[in-house]
Amino acid sequence: MAFDVIIGAQWGDEGKAKIIDFLGKNADGIVRYQGGANAGHTVILDGKKFVFHLIPSGILNPEVKCFIGNGVVFDIEEFFKELEQLENFGIDYRGRIMVSYQAHLIMPYHKRMDILREEERKEKIGTTKRGIGPCYSDKFSRFGIRVGDIFSSNLKERIETNLERINYLLSNYYKKEQMDVDEVFDFIEGYKEKLRPFVGNTVYALNSMLKNNKNIIAEGAQGLGLDIDFGTYPFVTSSNPSIGGAITGTGINPFYVNKVYGIAKAYTTRVGAGPFPTELFDKIGDYLQKEGGEFGATTGRPRRCGWLDLFMLKYSTLVNGFTDIVLTKIDVLDGLKEINICIGYEYNGSTLNEFPFSSEVLENVKPIYKSFRGWERTKGIKDFNQLPVNAKDYIKFIEDYLEASVSIISTGPDRNDTIVR
Repeated sequence: MAFDVIIGAQWGDEGKAKIIDFLGKNADGIVRYQGGANAGHTVILDGKKFVFHLIPSGILNPEVKCFIGNGVVFDIEEFFKELEQLENFGIDYRGRIMVSYQAHLIMPYHKRMDILREEERKEKIGTTKRGIGPCYSDKFSRFGIRVGDIFSSNLKERIETNLERINYLLSNYYKKEQMDVDEVFDFIEGYKEKLRPFVGNTVYALNSMLKNNKNIIAEGAQGLGLDIDFGTYPFVTSSNPSIGGAITGTGINPFYVNKVYGIAKAYTTRVGAGPFPTELFDKIGDYLQKEGGEFGATTGRPRRCGWLDLFMLKYSTLVNGFTDIVLTKIDVLDGLKEINICIGYEYNGSTLNEFPFSSEVLENVKPIYKSFRGWERTKGIKDFNQLPVNAKDYIKFIEDYLEASVSIISTGPDRNDTIVR
């Protein structure tokens, strides 16, 4: 019996899906614990590319059961698009997917409001406009509609109550056309019977598996830098990708936690707006973007690229208590003559001892770098001893700085391009 948690250690897009797929071969269940269809998890298996936004990428392992936990905001339309993708690739998912009754539904009006709220901001936060923020807002203000509510007799009445508020804003503040109650109700009602076989009580199902000595992996979306509490606020997501979210988003108590894997790229990326101290605006930044295929799986937006920020990663390790670091995309650095790692920040002439909570401060820090010699090739290597000496030195420095073991190294996009130490 084990409950392992996989967390993005940077600003998301670290390659969690590949690692979840890789580790999932030893798991009995995989549960997604927060976020929504604003996150894209990409897996390449036998040359085929799979992109998941809601369903855990472990669905590609035929013996694994997949759960969408109560902490997720559930896009019903996207869910059935992903099922269609699985069918097209011949993946049998029958009896292997359960969606929590308690997950909150993203409604059509959430997406409408997400677009309008972002447009009115003077300083854009880079939302994916998938309705995530407005859905979480309704959840915490107790206007939310949960997956299980699809089957209740008062669904239309609740939609009507919510649209009274939304339509008032649309007409009087945004000067936009109102939304029709019947159209919204019919849209959700149209999925009711299709969804019924997938819905269940994930809290009991997950805990029952653990009590019966099954192994479960919890996967989050985004990363610590986008956590609503610990990230670079306000340029964050609307949930907790950090370790706390894994507990509240699944109903599994913390005493079950075994390993906590922090997934980090061998460099750093960020998509959307917000501070990024090690961002590169030169040909090396362009090289990382091109060689790493750094374009968002959900929006297609180009990711901003920079050197590995160990100072930020140290903070992430502190908050999440990583037992293991998984280093991905080290092969993207192949061929560079010199590689830098950020080991601290300077602000107003002083060296900072703590990662700053203020985005305004973070926008104005100067990264302190340590330089390393590059290496020729790591791509496709599956044995740590076969890595170039300089790549080993790079990894050793990361371990010493973070005081955590780099136990898995990804040397390419395919499932098998992986070193386990």
